[in-house]
Amino acid sequence: MATQYEISGATAKGITRSVEQGVSEGALAPGAALPPVRRLAEELGVSPGTVATAYKELRRRGIVVTLGRGGTVVAEAPSVASRRPPRVPEGLRDLAGGHPDPALLPAMVPPSRLSPGVRSHRSTPRLARLEDAVREWIGADEVPVEQVTFAHGALDFVGRVLSAELRPGDAVAMEDPGYHHLLDLVAALGLRTVPVAVDGEGMRPEELRGALRAGVRAVVLSPRAQNPFGGAFSPARRDALAEVLREAPEVLVLENDHASDVSGAPLHSLATTGLARWAHVRTVSKFLGTDLRWAAAACDPVTLARHDGRLLLTSGWVSHLLQETVHGLLTDPATGALVARARAEYALRRTALAQALSERGIPAHGESGMNLWVPVRDESAVVNGLRSRGWWVAAGARFRLASAPGVRITTTELEPPEAARLASDFAAVLGESEATYGG
Repeated sequence: MATQYEISGATAKGITRSVEQGVSEGALAPGAALPPVRRLAEELGVSPGTVATAYKELRRRGIVVTLGRGGTVVAEAPSVASRRPPRVPEGLRDLAGGHPDPALLPAMVPPSRLSPGVRSHRSTPRLARLEDAVREWIGADEVPVEQVTFAHGALDFVGRVLSAELRPGDAVAMEDPGYHHLLDLVAALGLRTVPVAVDGEGMRPEELRGALRAGVRAVVLSPRAQNPFGGAFSPARRDALAEVLREAPEVLVLENDHASDVSGAPLHSLATTGLARWAHVRTVSKFLGTDLRWAAAACDPVTLARHDGRLLLTSGWVSHLLQETVHGLLTDPATGALVARARAEYALRRTALAQALSERGIPAHGESGMNLWVPVRDESAVVNGLRSRGWWVAAGARFRLASAPGVRITTTELEPPEAARLASDFAAVLGESEATYGG
């Protein structure tokens, strides 16, 4: 083993508990190798079947993964340990977080009407006026809105639907590179991830066809502001993907329109193409407030019933105080004007950096959204080189499955004059890296 931690236990449950404790305490780090089944069985004086059962349970719970001949290792984002982003060193310009510009977020004022007394909202989990506003909001993009529901954010919705729809071991097609929290979530649910390459228009149809042939039962993708690559569906790409998906009508398609109103691109949704199983989910944290953990989803009737059934058994409903706050902001003309300004500013800032990089011979991807993805040969060299010049960017490893290396740069707070300086520093770092590593 690559660690001094000693696994103990005389039963499968005991071994499982010991490994879980080691992971949660940090003694077994992500990527740490567990002993082969027979060796651990000999060390503990149990049968190989007992160890195999423990490892199977650990895989099911997203704590470990099996890499074929590479053996069993602790997952990169084990479900019992929270993977927080690294702390931004003092004095660095933070361009790694993926967050909106606080100056372009509205002031949130809690509603004055509070829920009287102690009572359950399970019988009426959604405010009717917010439902109406959501139908107008999402329906303006021609997404069917006969069935809508609410959740505690897009990840909450996706996690609840996948857990209701699939079983551990089932495969899910995921964007590559893709949003790291979604990748972590799928692994934590015990599901298998099948990477699907993306480009400036989102998922590639032929790559998706390959994933369907590999037996995926669900697809999670972004129609615009794809994180981290920035792709956005064109009408032609949407139609091509829909044609591929019609070959597998039983597959659930989850469309995450996370940046929606500030994505800087029109929506061409797969929900408009007549798919049998689908959901289109939107959150508001990117343009109304990062602490507004709320999302709205339009979906087919089966998906609605499965999501709401699970919601009823857990939290029961999304806070009506939160719903009141969201409704007030979504329907406020002044907030709408601020969101429009944010959309324009984010597009300007993203484009300014992309152009500055291009002028220095550095290709970058970011047709929409809040980030740029810059392919590089050595992520660590670039991240550390930019750090030495005062910039903090995100290494691409946490976003990648099988795709090539890169770094993600959040541009929401990067003014155009700063973009030129960052691009010059980026070019200098690449030059140093090529000199060090042989070009």
